[in-house]
Amino acid sequence: METGPPTEAELLEQAGLSGRDRLLIGVKDDTPGIAIRKPDGGYEGFDIEIALMIAADLGFRKSEVEFLSIETEDRARMTARNVAGQHVKVDLVVATFSVTPERLKDPAIGFSAPYLETQQSVITRKGHPAITSLSQLRGKPVCTLGASTSEPPVRLAGAEVTPKNRISDCVAGLKDEQYEAVTTDTALMAGFVQNEPDLLEHHDIGLEASEQWAVNAGTNQALRTLVNLSLHRSVTDPQDRRWEDAYDKFIAPMQASNPAEQIASRVQPPVPEPDVRRWPWERGIPHRKAG
Repeated sequence: METGPPTEAELLEQAGLSGRDRLLIGVKDDTPGIAIRKPDGGYEGFDIEIALMIAADLGFRKSEVEFLSIETEDRARMTARNVAGQHVKVDLVVATFSVTPERLKDPAIGFSAPYLETQQSVITRKGHPAITSLSQLRGKPVCTLGASTSEPPVRLAGAEVTPKNRISDCVAGLKDEQYEAVTTDTALMAGFVQNEPDLLEHHDIGLEASEQWAVNAGTNQALRTLVNLSLHRSVTDPQDRRWEDAYDKFIAPMQASNPAEQIASRVQPPVPEPDVRRWPWERGIPHRKAG
């Protein structure tokens, strides 16, 4: 007997979330505007809001979501650290994780559809001559995130690259004049420029390739489908303003301090409808027109 695609309840069961009262999510903790750990131990930023949106659609209240700090190199293995410094396996990673062909081949990585589109750029100390190409950094000391999509292009350009696990360490070194520049995703660096506009500035290096951030659900295919369903509803339901509210609260305010670069697209990337059995009134929600 053919039963068709699974329902949300069946997917929650398959994902191992039925009956759970805690969802563990790995996030960055040092990126203003995107994901930062506050002095009181709480987290805030665009990625945090996207994670809470998905968690709510999975049936978890905000109080039932536990954020854990995750390093760039640990996003694929989905291992974060708790407040005691212990390694913890998380359910989801929402941590500025860009989709690449190489990562798509990794069986340990289960990317959702993208939830934000940005690009690679460069920041320097204020007053630096304009940088329009990575080739201008040849022979210069440059910091970037190790194991990130930004590292190969700047190495290829001939820069003297120092890879770090934390972008905040790169920015600290830039301010201390250890580095000529820092390069990574525009949305990752814009908050630092916003916080210190008299000290730092952004440069558009004109790379055509975009960086598309996605959620990593690892090998949990049922959970990945549920994440995609949440993102699909967000982009197609005109009454659902959670993505737009997160953008307006955290990303849009950074633009004034970063006039050389569009920090990220103002439109949520399209998400194909997942193969999930839904009630008739849930199907065929018209796609919102980009504007």
